[in-house]
Amino acid sequence: MQTPDLVIRPFDEATDIEPLSTIWFDASLTAHPFMGRTRLLAQRKLIEEHYLPNSETWVACRDGVPIGFISLLGTFVGGIFVAPSQQGRGVGGKLMELAMERTGELCLEVYTRNENAMRFYIGLGFREVSRRQTDDLDLPFENARLEWKA
Repeated sequence: MQTPDLVIRPFDEATDIEPLSTIWFDASLTAHPFMGRTRLLAQRKLIEEHYLPNSETWVACRDGVPIGFISLLGTFVGGIFVAPSQQGRGVGGKLMELAMERTGELCLEVYTRNENAMRFYIGLGFREVSRRQTDDLDLPFENARLEWKA
């Protein structure tokens, strides 16, 4: 997918791990400050070694530089992250548009304390189907499950 100043291309494991890991970390510090820097640093290794290489990942670039990405596991959005300096410029919307076109339906989980993300997804037409009080690591961070269908 390409717009005049934004190109979305497939993930390249040889060149994208480090820049996408940095985007993930910086965006996570902004969106999930309640998790703490130490916990996010520990999770960063999993992002680099497991999640990015084992998902269908699409990279948003401006002038050839990665500024955001979305990772899909089938119809599940494993993650969508945009560099903080690029947020609010339509990058996330374009990444979600690509995923919606590819799948026709999507689901995801989001920390409910991440109010910006909740608004973003609801604005795209997602609906909340459930909540759980803990995250995947059984930590007390409430998650909402959201779904979207064409």
